[in-house]
Amino acid sequence: MKVAIIDYNAGNTRSVQFALERLGVVPILTKEAAVLSEADKVIFPGVGAANSTMAYLEQTGLDVVIKNLKKPVLGICLGMQLLCDFSEEGNVKGLGIFPQQVKRFMPQKGMKVPHMGWNQLSCEPTALLEGVASGSYVYFVHGYYVEVSVHTIARCNYGGAFSAALHKDNFYATQFHPEKSGSVGAKILKNFIDL
Repeated sequence: MKVAIIDYNAGNTRSVQFALERLGVVPILTKEAAVLSEADKVIFPGVGAANSTMAYLEQTGLDVVIKNLKKPVLGICLGMQLLCDFSEEGNVKGLGIFPQQVKRFMPQKGMKVPHMGWNQLSCEPTALLEGVASGSYVYFVHGYYVEVSVHTIARCNYGGAFSAALHKDNFYATQFHPEKSGSVGAKILKNFIDL
C-alpha cells in the first residue's frame, strides 16, 4: 500500500505522517506528479493561507495533478477548502472538486474566531466515517468554513451548521484534523486507508 502526502510546504505534514505511522503505514511525502499518480491513496493536508497555497499548486502543476487523481484522495482542513470552488480567504478560486464556497466565520457574541479546539460531529453513515458515532469529538483549527451541501457527510455547529466532512466520487475531506483527533481521528484515517 503506497500512501502519498502532498508536499506543498504546509505546516502539518509531519503530524499526518506520524499519525499514519502509528497505523503501520509509512507514507511518502512528495510533490512529484509521477509519485502521486502511482500511489494507492493520496492525502492533501493543510495549514496555511488559501491564496499562497493555490498559487504554489498552480506554479508547480499540482493543481492539475490533484484534479485528475482517480484513487481515494483525502483533503484535510485547508486541503478540504482548496478542493472547493472558491474561498473568501484571499478571494481565490479553488480546485472545484466540490462546488461549494468557503466562507469566513462571522463572529457572534461569545464566539471566538478561529474556531479552535474540540467539537462534536453529526455523521452520515459512510465508509470514511464507519464506526464513528454522531456526537464524537474531533479537533478543529479554522477561521473559514465550507457550507453544508449534498456532499456533506458530517456536520458541526459553530455559530451555525457547517461541513465537517465531505465526499464526492473518489474525493473525501475533513475540516477537522484527524491526525490530532485521538482515537476517533485514527479510526477515520484507518477507514481512509482501507477504502
